[in-house]
Amino acid sequence: MGVSGNAIVYGDNISTDLIYPGRYTYILLTKEQMAEHALEDLDPGFKDKDAHGCILVAGINFGCGSAREQAVKCLKEKGIRAIIAKSISRIYYRNCINEGLLPITCPEAVDEIRDGDKIEIDVDNGLVMVRNQKFCFPQYPAYVRNILDCGGLIASVRQELKQQNGGKDNASD
Repeated sequence: MGVSGNAIVYGDNISTDLIYPGRYTYILLTKEQMAEHALEDLDPGFKDKDAHGCILVAGINFGCGSAREQAVKCLKEKGIRAIIAKSISRIYYRNCINEGLLPITCPEAVDEIRDGDKIEIDVDNGLVMVRNQKFCFPQYPAYVRNILDCGGLIASVRQELKQQNGGKDNASD
């Protein structure tokens, strides 16, 4: 699996409240509407950025705060393909996997990446490549990799159930 995109770089301690403002948490919004509010309290101009296919890069403690999955969904719906950070909150990291958004912790890469840089990620070999430099990150266990390859936990479970049912999809029954 390979992912590439241009970097959008932010700093340290970006909480889930900054990623997806709490005032929208209990309002029923479509995925498209959620994307409109992504990072609005951190970067009001993010709403107007074409982030489709981009890779979000951040410092330490990315995704700290509450465990709301909307803080992952809004970035994914905005078009973000991966997050590379020096460190990612444990719950946010797992929510990324569950939603099918690639989370990578690689402090050395973050130190070198600049806003707008073209980034290539080789998930199979655990490499982040930017400006002719390569940086290693821990590879995912097979079960996590399967979840990411399927596009998230629900899609992974559906695929597994379909295989168990001889190819018949009973998810909508």
